[in-house]
Amino acid sequence: MLLDPVQVLVGPGQAVEKQSAVLIRNRRLEAFGDEARRRGQSEGLEPQEAGHQLLAPCLVDCHSELPEPFHGRGETLNSLVRTAGNAGFGRLALLPGTLHGVREQPDHLQGFAPSDCDVNVLLWGGFSSGSGGVELTAHADLLEAGALGLSDGRSMPPIALLDRALTLGDMGSTPVLIPPLDLALRGEGLLREGVSALRAGWPSDPASSETLPLSQLGQLQQCHPNRRLVLMALSTAGAVELLQQMPVPPKATVNWWHVVADSSQSSASASTWFVDPSLGSPLDRDALIRALAENLIQAIAVQATPLDDEECLLPPDQRSRGVSGHHLVLPSLWQTLVVAEGWTPEQLWQVISFGPSRLLGTREESLALGSNRWLLFDPDHVWTPTRPDPMGPRAANLPFLGQALRGRVMRCGLRIPTNRPY
Repeated sequence: MLLDPVQVLVGPGQAVEKQSAVLIRNRRLEAFGDEARRRGQSEGLEPQEAGHQLLAPCLVDCHSELPEPFHGRGETLNSLVRTAGNAGFGRLALLPGTLHGVREQPDHLQGFAPSDCDVNVLLWGGFSSGSGGVELTAHADLLEAGALGLSDGRSMPPIALLDRALTLGDMGSTPVLIPPLDLALRGEGLLREGVSALRAGWPSDPASSETLPLSQLGQLQQCHPNRRLVLMALSTAGAVELLQQMPVPPKATVNWWHVVADSSQSSASASTWFVDPSLGSPLDRDALIRALAENLIQAIAVQATPLDDEECLLPPDQRSRGVSGHHLVLPSLWQTLVVAEGWTPEQLWQVISFGPSRLLGTREESLALGSNRWLLFDPDHVWTPTRPDPMGPRAANLPFLGQALRGRVMRCGLRIPTNRPY
């Protein structure tokens, strides 16, 4: 396949080449630029015009959930890898919580490498036993067994236990992923406190449920500057303001849904209104986008929370909060950040690929000769997400169903067991 012309983003710190060419054989990148044209011409290949499309490195998701990875009625490891791989995600990092417990023993890290597949599945190890915040797991053993870092998922351990763990330092320089969340302050809150929550009549979640624990976590980072504390899924303008005031702010992530949506855009009955952390106002969303642009927040995570059809029938306060859909992430972020906010593709890839890789302590994705780790994105392709999509997820809590979306990953070089030929 000879793409000529096509836009090419090779890797971090490099600019998009507007009128380049790429020769791809058996999913692998064989040549770029004039060399690709020369080889293609010598083999009699008809160039495929793709001047508005972007060939770029794979995306990286630094935290998502998968409650039943092997035997679930809904999303499983195979279905998640299929959808994420086709959507251009080369790495997925899964939080430790499952319906059968947390990954707190080295043997719990086994069995997550799909065969005949190029999507790297990385695992967060449990920070405390049973995510109970009482007793630490064997951090050194988990990391030696292959855990990329430590986390209790959606639970924030007590500050005293965090301080003790950071002082012991068994995690070394590996990341510790902690959500700034005070459950007592959040209570039954479903939407961030504000006009939208009042109008809809849903229980509200005060911003202090995030800002107060964030202040404590920020102080912990100052006390332990050699540890890699990562704030998971920031969601408020107040949190961004606190980060700006810290001499050495911890690293941080944001949920993609908090970048593309806010509480003013949905109806009170929409399941996508209720996510974790709580969805905020347009001011919150604007502050999060600015923080990404200024590198106060380093990564956008998918933080998929797959629910099956039966779970989605439960009232909002009785089901897990969150949305799913790796295939929806890049199109939505492109429209929000590149089209609406004027970002460059290089800026977007910084927060959905290169930044997440650095946060996880893994090598940044890039295009290289002989590699099949690439995606081809068409920002103008219009399509409609549906549940029966064979390449879509098995989760039921998907936004944008039945709505026209602009932008789609058209091809991806990664080998995936159920990949369709082209």
